[in-house]
Amino acid sequence: MAMAPTRSPRWYAIPARVMLITFILTLLSFAVCLFVAILWTVVAGKLHGVTPDLRIAYRHIALPLALGIGGIVLVTSTVNEIRHYRRSKALAGIARASQGHVA
Repeated sequence: MAMAPTRSPRWYAIPARVMLITFILTLLSFAVCLFVAILWTVVAGKLHGVTPDLRIAYRHIALPLALGIGGIVLVTSTVNEIRHYRRSKALAGIARASQGHVA
């Protein structure tokens, strides 16, 4: 049984995947942080007997948290994608070498 030819990994796909993952997870973290910040602001306003200012939830809570999480995601996804690229490259080399010995 003949093995399918393996395709070597492409280095230029790394930045695209890193940016996509970072963008999606930053948006998701912003949405979750904003939801929790709005709830927290409304509850704090009710407890203190004042009208809650929801601009605080956007400007001072959700946005800084989402940017911080986005930075962490950028670093970790870059490290993971580089590891994946190097592993895929090594495995593709092993597969090419083993295809040469199969009769």
